[in-house]
Amino acid sequence: MKVKMLSRNPDSYVRETKLDLQRVPRNYDPTLHPFEVPREYVRALNATKLERVFAKPFLASLDGHRDGVSCLAKHPKSLATVLSGACDGEVRIWNLTKRKCIRMIQAHEGFVRGICTHFCGTSFFTVGDDKTVKQWKMDGPSYGEEEEPLHTILGKTVYTGIDHHWKEAVFATCGQQVDIWDEQRTSPICSMTWGFDSISSVKFNPIETFLLGSCASDRNIVLYDMRQATPLKKVILDMRTNTICWNPMEAFIFTAANEDYNLYTFDMRALDTPVMIHMDHVSAVLDVDYSPTGKDFVSASFDKSIRIFPVDKSRSREVYHTKRMQHVICVKWTSDSKYIMCGSDEMNIRLWKANASEKLGVLTSREKAATDYNQRLKEKFQHHPHIKRISRHRHLPKSIYSQIQEQRIMKEARRRKELNRIKHSKPGSVQRVSEKKKRVVAVVK
Repeated sequence: MKVKMLSRNPDSYVRETKLDLQRVPRNYDPTLHPFEVPREYVRALNATKLERVFAKPFLASLDGHRDGVSCLAKHPKSLATVLSGACDGEVRIWNLTKRKCIRMIQAHEGFVRGICTHFCGTSFFTVGDDKTVKQWKMDGPSYGEEEEPLHTILGKTVYTGIDHHWKEAVFATCGQQVDIWDEQRTSPICSMTWGFDSISSVKFNPIETFLLGSCASDRNIVLYDMRQATPLKKVILDMRTNTICWNPMEAFIFTAANEDYNLYTFDMRALDTPVMIHMDHVSAVLDVDYSPTGKDFVSASFDKSIRIFPVDKSRSREVYHTKRMQHVICVKWTSDSKYIMCGSDEMNIRLWKANASEKLGVLTSREKAATDYNQRLKEKFQHHPHIKRISRHRHLPKSIYSQIQEQRIMKEARRRKELNRIKHSKPGSVQRVSEKKKRVVAVVK
């Protein structure tokens, strides 16, 4: 004969001390929890709502420049150090921890067109409208010394951009052509060109460090190999590209910021068509920068906003703006992947959170576990209509919202016009209706 009896082990429910948390018994049998999925859906819905409620991305504004901020650069070794160049030729070095300017240099006469740092962090380079390339010490001058550059190179034409090699003492400038320089020489090692128009931006690949890309005013994106000293491939788009940025995790992927309000992600192994077209801006895109993880990138636009895009999505997940912020010229993602900096026309550098609802400061283990649990729930139910609608909700400024409405009205008007044309056509005639496939790029090898 079998006798059923209750058996309780005190170790499973008795606390060792009064400070311990009460142990809650839990049965994982799915037959005893028939409403598990509805419960998780409600939790995911609440987590999505709270994420929008606590989305406060703006952190600080760095004031001090007397003209618009034209370029930004990150220190390769220090997270708290940022460099900025302005349209009046002034360069400032900022401490993000103290949110103060720690050094100010009158570097050029006219615009500072580009700024980059040495890969060791000991110095930085600037180019300006005065046809000069200058190298400066990262540390300030000693007591009694004057603020003077380490080296000055006087060029024949105006330089519009500069970038430093990731591993060697070599840097590249662009203007009428792409020049490769050794830090110890006053003349370029080699010069590369393809076409006759001026080049606005040049960027080294962070993984395949001998590759670099440039974009010119004749709508071209040209890829170069520094070892061959010759251009490799050219991509011709419908409108001009302002700058490009390489993915720091995938050597063959780069994203181009275009004048047609879009960003194009290309695979350099197959340049016939872009991998992804990122849409949401309502004006020209001026700058783009990748996060260190390579999963997201941030773009700055003439429409007075910055947007964060996932690499594999065509629509942005965040849009940041303030009432005072004007045309955003430059943007950078910090090396710890937590913050974003942008410089705009009204002389301010703004600091934002990369994750708008992220809690700053030290988190307890229970807070981290709750955050991870909510994130997994949101990913599980992300395609549900209500959660999708709430997560997509963003507050837009009136200027951007009105332009989006105008674009929708024009698109609807074109659709109705096409339908009326088909409806009133002669009976018996064959109407060929097909999508207009716009050829975005042409590749020249």
